[in-house]
Amino acid sequence: MRDEEGDGVRLAVVVLLVWCGAALFAPWLVEAPNRVELRAMLAGPMPGAPLGTDDLGRPVHERLLVGARVSLLVGVGVVAFAASLGTLVGLVAGLLGGWVDRLVVRLIDLFLAFPGILLAIALAGLLGPGLDNLVIALTVVGWVGYARLARAQALTLAGREHVLAARALGCGTWRILWRHLLPLALAPLLVEATFGIAAAIVAEAGLSFLGLGIQPPDASWGSMLRDGVSYLLVAPHLVIAPGVALFAVTLAVNLVGDWLRDRLDVRTRARDVM
Repeated sequence: MRDEEGDGVRLAVVVLLVWCGAALFAPWLVEAPNRVELRAMLAGPMPGAPLGTDDLGRPVHERLLVGARVSLLVGVGVVAFAASLGTLVGLVAGLLGGWVDRLVVRLIDLFLAFPGILLAIALAGLLGPGLDNLVIALTVVGWVGYARLARAQALTLAGREHVLAARALGCGTWRILWRHLLPLALAPLLVEATFGIAAAIVAEAGLSFLGLGIQPPDASWGSMLRDGVSYLLVAPHLVIAPGVALFAVTLAVNLVGDWLRDRLDVRTRARDVM
């Protein structure tokens, strides 16, 4: 069973490396992803377009590479901003306690009262379409989970001997937070961030599918799915290509997140040793 899990994780890592490589080198791998060729519209696989062309004759594989770059930027960007903000707020609330903690808890409850995707749709519609506004909208929605986890970790760690000793020695709040709380709270936050990347990728695709994310002529896996739905019966490759890419990357990120969670869980490692 462990060998099968290891093979799955290795395959997931390969998928992620291909995704990251395609995203990073997309500007050098594509020639003209937005060039219209009406004579080649809705064509199947052919030389120069191994995945066929879309309704405007644009190569699907080139637009898929551009969409990979968008998904990587959104996934990493949203998680970086949301995790930084949420971790800071949660650790400060758990360490200081009192009215600061109560205020943060009420703020978290307020955000959790709204379904995340609906709040993201509302914010994206309010801010307008575009990559920057999309990252802002998903960050506003995503910081809450990191804040809850960081606060729980801070409440657990605040009574530890090394934290009490640091307080007794006169260490300031920020030094305690940075040197004594964050390193110990980093493992669960890292696992949460891994799953957050997958959630951000799916959210970006969903918002782009609704027309609130990446706008034409720029490519996104979600917008490619939206455009391909109208031609599903005559050109199914327009939906299959971005759908498989979105499924594979999301599944790979989640598998790596599960593996990372097991590796960082002391109880799981102890059980494996026994």
